[in-house]
Amino acid sequence: MAEFNLTSLQNGSDIRGIAIRTPEHEITLTDERVEKIAYGFAVWLKEVKKLATEDENKPLKVSVGHDSRLSAERIKTVFTRGLTNAGINVIDVGLSTTPAMFMSTKYDSYACDGAVMVTASHLPFEYNGLKFFTKDGGAEHEDIDFILQHADRKNITWENNQGKVSARSLLNEYAKDLVNKIRVGINHKDHYEKPLIGRHIVVDAGNGAGGFFAEKVLVPLGANIQGSQYLEPDGNFPNHIPNPDNKEAMKSIQKAVLKNKADIGVIFDTDVDRSALVDSKGEPLNRNNLIGVISAILIKENPGTTIVTSSATSEHLKTFITSLGGKQDRYITGYRNVINRAIQLNKKGIPTSLAIETSGHAALKENYFLDDGAYLVAKILMADADLQKEGKSFSDLITSLNQPVETDEVRFKILPEDIRTTGDKVMESFKSFIEKESDLSVEPANLEGVRVNTAGKYGTGWMLLRMSLHEPLLVLNLESDQEGSIKILRERLKTFFHDQTDLDSSRL
Repeated sequence: MAEFNLTSLQNGSDIRGIAIRTPEHEITLTDERVEKIAYGFAVWLKEVKKLATEDENKPLKVSVGHDSRLSAERIKTVFTRGLTNAGINVIDVGLSTTPAMFMSTKYDSYACDGAVMVTASHLPFEYNGLKFFTKDGGAEHEDIDFILQHADRKNITWENNQGKVSARSLLNEYAKDLVNKIRVGINHKDHYEKPLIGRHIVVDAGNGAGGFFAEKVLVPLGANIQGSQYLEPDGNFPNHIPNPDNKEAMKSIQKAVLKNKADIGVIFDTDVDRSALVDSKGEPLNRNNLIGVISAILIKENPGTTIVTSSATSEHLKTFITSLGGKQDRYITGYRNVINRAIQLNKKGIPTSLAIETSGHAALKENYFLDDGAYLVAKILMADADLQKEGKSFSDLITSLNQPVETDEVRFKILPEDIRTTGDKVMESFKSFIEKESDLSVEPANLEGVRVNTAGKYGTGWMLLRMSLHEPLLVLNLESDQEGSIKILRERLKTFFHDQTDLDSSRL
């Protein structure tokens, strides 16, 4: 049997693998491999991040937390063993969220040198993974490369004593911090302590780590949370996938809002770095609409600011942001990509307040450019409180954001092993195909894949063919303002895609 390559566990800027054996999957995140990764993380802190205390006898301090996954305790225990063997003190914070883990490097009461979150976001129960932070932010793709390449105890070359483990509840402190920020942000003249009195807010945590938001944030602020659902952590995810971008999950929170006649619905992913909302009419505010809401808030606070988004956003959104006096920088897919783009623009002197993906990752400059689903909701609740004075709510912020008549998505599996080369070849052929077609034109101002503007018989709209970030797929997003156009367009595209023998185009 070939030796297992740890680099296969890399998933962009974090690590993911199989943590529970199933009939379809063998475990890839074994105890031995997890412990090795802990050593790689320790070496990274020392050699790349150059973290060391002035007192050589005082060890580094790292917080370790996890979401509700069934394999969380096992992985946390093994990872902690690796860190303490490397002479690092560990604060075991138990159930936590990814944003809270980062904040443990910022809170004075924790002052951690690093933080590790055990999570695989919204993936099925058998998966798990690791996300890494220092005070500078989350690990990058090249950092994960380094960690995995140095994942061995033999690389712990410094003299050290065995690290110690202590336990604290970070989530309680993080919740109190959010409560305080919302109180200050709303600054209610009559109900400063409970500014959400009279608001009925339903939370769907999907049995992930987000249940705390209902009980430890909204209740102390005076909100009615009746009808909130799936708040209990359960790594079996028995009710629906904890993913705001999942249609079944969104239908669940929409139904709960209407049934309970709530003002607002909130839904989180498993580790709470993503979220979405539902208004009192049961209308979902995710993807382009969520970007529109938070953009409207931030452009009002920061006139002329730039909003960085991923590539698959509508032309209507660009028009909307521009109409408010803001600017859209349509970048490439990947939450680290849009965040790094926003940071880069600010360094160049281009004021940029937000980096956001259509999947719900939203990182605000005012919050360390941390993609934090709970902070995003908190920010919208603050704006909503102001809008109430005018008899409006947060969904009124996007009344001028035009909605497409039709949207669609087709995912093509790439068959050869050389995924990137195959994908690039198909996209280049697709570009050539489009250039010869009437009523279709390649959009030149585009940084990812092939973006196409539609006209004439296809109606006003666009489509984007791009590589999937994490899977061996080409993804085609389509949007049109004319009913029936996408059906016509799909028929025409069959003449191209059915000739691509390196793709499974059966879904077109």
